[in-house]
Amino acid sequence: MRKAKSLFHSANHAINFCARSIARNVIKQQLRDEGRRMTLVPIREIAERAEVYLAAHPELYEQALQRAKALGYVQALPIHVTPDPSVPYTDHAKTGTENVG
Repeated sequence: MRKAKSLFHSANHAINFCARSIARNVIKQQLRDEGRRMTLVPIREIAERAEVYLAAHPELYEQALQRAKALGYVQALPIHVTPDPSVPYTDHAKTGTENVG
């Protein structure tokens, strides 16, 4: 059976989508608080205001990362440390007595 396609092609795409979604929801709530009906507000206006709001509030990306992790769109991978090429290779699997002569 074929695997279902992922909604997002990368973690960055998922995070950006979630951040824009959070910003749009904030703008929609602000418009509701002003007494405007969402059915009468052009989507373009909401998107433009959300873009400005997101630029002014970069902390939304951190919230978006947490949301994407919770939804399973982003996997936390262990940090991979590249060995320092200036340090000579030693076989750490051997004990001190096995390394001698």
